[in-house]
Amino acid sequence: MGEISIKITISDRIYPLKVNMEEEEIVRRAAKMINERIKDYQENYAVRDKQDLLSMAVLHYATAVLRTENKVQSQDTAVADKVEELDGLLNDFFKK
Repeated sequence: MGEISIKITISDRIYPLKVNMEEEEIVRRAAKMINERIKDYQENYAVRDKQDLLSMAVLHYATAVLRTENKVQSQDTAVADKVEELDGLLNDFFKK
C-alpha cells in the first residue's frame, strides 16, 4: 500500500507526516498516548513547560521500550537454553 499524508497534533503543535497506510492507526494512537501522558504529567506535577512535559513523556516511553527489549532478550535466552537442553537429550537418545 502507498503513503498518505496525515497531520498529527502533539502538545498543541501540528506535525504533517507521510506514513504508510498500514501505519496510520499506529501513528495516531502513539500521538494520542503521548498527549494523554503529557496531560497526566500536567495535572499531577507542577510542571508547565511544554518542553519539560515532552521530555518526561519521551523518557517514560523510552524506558518502557528498553524494559520490553530486556524482557524479550531474557525470553530468547531462556528459549535458546531449552532448545540446547532438548538437543542434548535427543542426541543422547539417538546415540543409544
